[in-house]
Amino acid sequence: MGWSAADIPDQRGRLVLVTGANSGLGLETTRALHAHGATVLMACRNRERGETARRILTDQSVSMEGGIELLDLDLADLESVDRCAQTIRQRFGRLDLLINNAGVMAPPRQCSRQGHELQFATNHLGHMALTRALLPLMEGQPDARVVTVTSGAQYFGRIAWEDPNGEQRYDRWQAYGQSKLANVMFALELDRQLRDRGSSIRSLAAHPGLARTNLQPASVSANGSRLEAQAYRLMDPLFQTAAMGALPQLHAATAGSAQSGQHYGPSRLGGLRGYPKRQRVAPAAEDPQQRERLWDLSLKLIEAGPALR
Repeated sequence: MGWSAADIPDQRGRLVLVTGANSGLGLETTRALHAHGATVLMACRNRERGETARRILTDQSVSMEGGIELLDLDLADLESVDRCAQTIRQRFGRLDLLINNAGVMAPPRQCSRQGHELQFATNHLGHMALTRALLPLMEGQPDARVVTVTSGAQYFGRIAWEDPNGEQRYDRWQAYGQSKLANVMFALELDRQLRDRGSSIRSLAAHPGLARTNLQPASVSANGSRLEAQAYRLMDPLFQTAAMGALPQLHAATAGSAQSGQHYGPSRLGGLRGYPKRQRVAPAAEDPQQRERLWDLSLKLIEAGPALR
């Protein structure tokens, strides 16, 4: 058997932030880290759903260490990102582990509060803004890590450099692929920048393969696509549980062997399912010039919104 949640090292004393923690991969990640003693901050867009998930986890917990707290965070609103970062700064003054997990998948075209295409805003820009705001709280913490969750969609993604917000042409799956490619490009560029300035913080990426979460039914519901619903039914035997899908990000977040700049995914069926192992990133993400170009573009889009203090 490969690396599993049972192999997570002792997390007592560590403060962890997980975005999108109330369901799917985020919920399982929160469950596993808290079970090993971490204090987990569940950053959720919907407070009612977040509180329900927090209560369930607390009731089911066998850990006498750490705790679980709820924070409000809407990644599609840079002002909400700013408020969340300020709350962590004021209440805790530090952070050991950030898991950029939350995401939306293939909705009809919508815009964030700042006017950016929703998937690019939520999956990439919001996480980039949150990470940049929290890095000062992580500097100097033992084994501080940022784990950014991408997906297999990175491999068919491309950055629409002249139209990142899909204003001229919008295809929901192309936009999703763009956002997931952006996730891994961001993780690798962050790794480079942290290394260049001599930081001890590690930046890693992970993808879950085909994991059964709320993303699939949410996409079907938002688009009313019978064809998509049928495709998911046909593919159902390939899907693994959310708990299995969370293992690559848990490995990146906690394994002693996981190094900055690495990318983890499932080990079997071309990365669709199985226990975590190191995986190659999309070819576009290996190009340092493209990564730097994306960083600069993203920074301009973020800074066009509220200043993150």
